[in-house]
Amino acid sequence: MRLRVTSPGLLALPWERPLGEWDATAVPLRDIPVGPSRHLVRFVETDGRLWALKELPHRVAHKEYAVLRDLESMGLPAVRPAGLVLHRRDGRAGAGREVPDGEGNAILVTHYLEGSWQYRRLFMRLPNRPRHRARLFDAMAGLLVDLHRNGVFWGDCSLANTLFSRDGQLLQAWLVDAETSDVHPSLTDGQRRHDLDILVENVAGGMLDLAVRLEQPPEMHGALLDEAAGVAERYTALWDTLYDTPEMPFSDRLQIEGRIRALHELGFAVDEVRLEPAGTEDRLRLHVAVAERRYHAEELAALAGVEVGEGQARILIGDLRAYQGLLQQQSGREVHDGVAARRWRTDLFEPGMDRAHAAVGRAGAPVQAYCDLLEVRWLLSEQAGRDIGDEEALAALSLRFVPFDAAASMAVAERATGELPRLSPDVLERMDRVEGEAGP
Repeated sequence: MRLRVTSPGLLALPWERPLGEWDATAVPLRDIPVGPSRHLVRFVETDGRLWALKELPHRVAHKEYAVLRDLESMGLPAVRPAGLVLHRRDGRAGAGREVPDGEGNAILVTHYLEGSWQYRRLFMRLPNRPRHRARLFDAMAGLLVDLHRNGVFWGDCSLANTLFSRDGQLLQAWLVDAETSDVHPSLTDGQRRHDLDILVENVAGGMLDLAVRLEQPPEMHGALLDEAAGVAERYTALWDTLYDTPEMPFSDRLQIEGRIRALHELGFAVDEVRLEPAGTEDRLRLHVAVAERRYHAEELAALAGVEVGEGQARILIGDLRAYQGLLQQQSGREVHDGVAARRWRTDLFEPGMDRAHAAVGRAGAPVQAYCDLLEVRWLLSEQAGRDIGDEEALAALSLRFVPFDAAASMAVAERATGELPRLSPDVLERMDRVEGEAGP
């Protein structure tokens, strides 16, 4: 047994027994929705934290644990591994003779991804919203690009193997299943295309399955298939933006500035710009080395000491700059970035974040609630033809009076359906029957 977290409650769990034999009256198992899985998955709460446990064959477990460790070291969006427990052939864990490679089962332990949810949860609550599907497909394409840039072949890209969380007006996709994944120094174009084909096929299947569950009319199926196919175009457009090497005249600095600005708008920092001769004296080829997608997040952290997601940072930087402009207008002189950032944090951000979070019933992250407040205020002000102010925007958030296609409307996915129920033996028996009917 190897655990990376010294949690007394986690260590005290009955690791010597197969996961399916854990006594629900003695172990704090929690009922959390999970998508289709080839293996038994359970969730347990110990010492105030949630853990995901998956039982699978030794060889597969070893591989997935190693891949997740690699993804963690690269800072990629994936669940974080917390441990691996190997069982002997008699089903027991712990000391004793080594189990031959590939024999027996193991339990993979990962951190539960707080604030995340499956795609079904969003679309069961907000069915037939193309704009929200577009956000989700953007997130899937972005995740695959991030993985491929770092030499990761996913192998089973699908909506079911992905969790989503909100990041400003965007969605962040997280890899949660790495059973079929491999890490290479780099990927060939053929490997990338194969992974992308798998993603398109699986996304189409996931959306059609959801349409059937929601009893949507058959005429919608064609549109959903077209949208799923569009994931490949989203992936290609982003990949080309990152890796295109255009030619330009020697004197065309505007194109260089435009390329860098476009990357910054997407959230990517630029490590290096390289210009090389393109075959003629007056032509150059532009190469841009791109860093991780943290441009605005790092800018906000440096200015105001606020650590948030990249999508949230883009919104907050805009709010900070607008407040800086107001301060300069009121004072009649320039206000330094550092002064503006401190004033913004104490005057607007921190009190506004608390009020917005209260308005949404303390659901989700406080910083996301403040981003929603800014979006709703802007959208409703546009409709009213005037600045409606914070009070009306807060009331709209509280009453869920939010434009359907606004990113803020996705907050319904963060609202709890109730406290996580403790599993009982009867509930476990029903879950086992359902998993058995689903097949491998």
